[in-house]
Amino acid sequence: MKAVMNIFEPMITDLRKKENLHVVFWLLKDFAWLSDIKWLGMGMAVPTVLLSVWLTMKSRGNRMDFFHNIAVSFWITGNSMWMAGEFYFNDSIRHLVKPLFLIGFVFVGYYYVSEWWRSRRIN
Repeated sequence: MKAVMNIFEPMITDLRKKENLHVVFWLLKDFAWLSDIKWLGMGMAVPTVLLSVWLTMKSRGNRMDFFHNIAVSFWITGNSMWMAGEFYFNDSIRHLVKPLFLIGFVFVGYYYVSEWWRSRRIN
């Protein structure tokens, strides 16, 4: 069993590094937003969203991670749009962003309700 795990270790480690890099991108984006550094905030929004989508696609084999990563992808996309709205549109597009956050809640909610339902059927 250990030999099999050694085969997958570089892939798992690489995925973990990308997840950690995603956090760094997200922190830089939010710091730039807080500091009103528009070029950095918008510049970091792109790799943050793209890496979030990539991580979501890579997590398809794990149902729990997949649903949570979908929610994170909608969240970070909405978060980036909200930032752009504050930077360039006098915070007038916030109403356009709310559905993205709600969609994230729907995916996470669906996951937990379906897991609860599965556990009831098994027991």
